[in-house]
Amino acid sequence: MTDVIKTPRLDIKAAALAGLVAGLVFMMMEMALVAATTGSPWGPPRMIAAIVLGEGVLPPPATFDLTVVMAAMAVHFALSIILAVVWAVFAGRLAGWKALLLGAIFGLGVYVVSFYGMTAFFPWFAMARNWIGVVSHLVFGLVLAWAYLRFRRRERIDGLAG
Repeated sequence: MTDVIKTPRLDIKAAALAGLVAGLVFMMMEMALVAATTGSPWGPPRMIAAIVLGEGVLPPPATFDLTVVMAAMAVHFALSIILAVVWAVFAGRLAGWKALLLGAIFGLGVYVVSFYGMTAFFPWFAMARNWIGVVSHLVFGLVLAWAYLRFRRRERIDGLAG
């Protein structure tokens, strides 16, 4: 008898959890890098919150505002989950380095779409075209792939392989 591990094409729960983890790592990293280079971590959340609250919440000043942060987190985590499901649909059966590589490429693709394509709708995104955005999105994709690999369910099938 041989044990065979079968992974489903899509595990929604794993994708949602992976999206939350990757989104959290992304946001913490983005805010920390911006704080280390420009002095205020509140710029990125304000840019995200402006998607739903309008351009009036954009800095300056880039200060803390609970309403802005809550709106930013709601939008950011919803998008992170949606992106995770999209990634899982196309790459959910991959494992190991192939999954991580595709995750990194996916993260860079999200950067390009967000900061070059979506500027037609959200022109303020253009000011975040920098190395911080590239690195943060690359890490988002890597963490997304890694977390999905850890969370996805595996079904054990006992029987003869062949």
